[in-house]
Amino acid sequence: MSNLTVQEKKYKNFITIVSIVIPIVVAALFRIKLSNVEPLSFLPPIYATMNGITAVLLVFSVFAIKKGNRKRHELLNTLAIVCSALFLVMYVAYHMTSESTTFGGEGFIKSVYYFILITHILLSIVIIPFVLFTFMRAKLGQFPQHKKIAKIAYPLWLYVAVTGVIIYIMISPYYV
Repeated sequence: MSNLTVQEKKYKNFITIVSIVIPIVVAALFRIKLSNVEPLSFLPPIYATMNGITAVLLVFSVFAIKKGNRKRHELLNTLAIVCSALFLVMYVAYHMTSESTTFGGEGFIKSVYYFILITHILLSIVIIPFVLFTFMRAKLGQFPQHKKIAKIAYPLWLYVAVTGVIIYIMISPYYV
């Protein structure tokens, strides 16, 4: 077995574990409320901003690679992964210290909100392995495979990042 396939196997095992563990841990932590802890009510605009920054980084990343700037492309995508991870930590911390906010809109806008929310949540789970496999392919120098999976990962990740901001904007009037 060549060194590359050993390295690839390690990445694949890590990605599989992370892709399963993150949604399970987030779901479990979402149900835990820390008692005697001040609600972290200042976090929603910060983690929404992290989603917005992620979206901007992703767009600029595409511009960078189209101009042939592979180093900038890699840096921007690495920063986007960091921003997404920071979002996740803050999101979980907020929900462990604060009650969930109920959307107060009615009628058609309520349907729009829940459609965006549900697709955002589902795709945020789906995107984890896509992002990590795309990153792995680039790190291993497998650029044709990287490009192929990036064509799927990019629009999904961008959708998740942008809808995260939209969800915040739509629910923010109902925060207590």
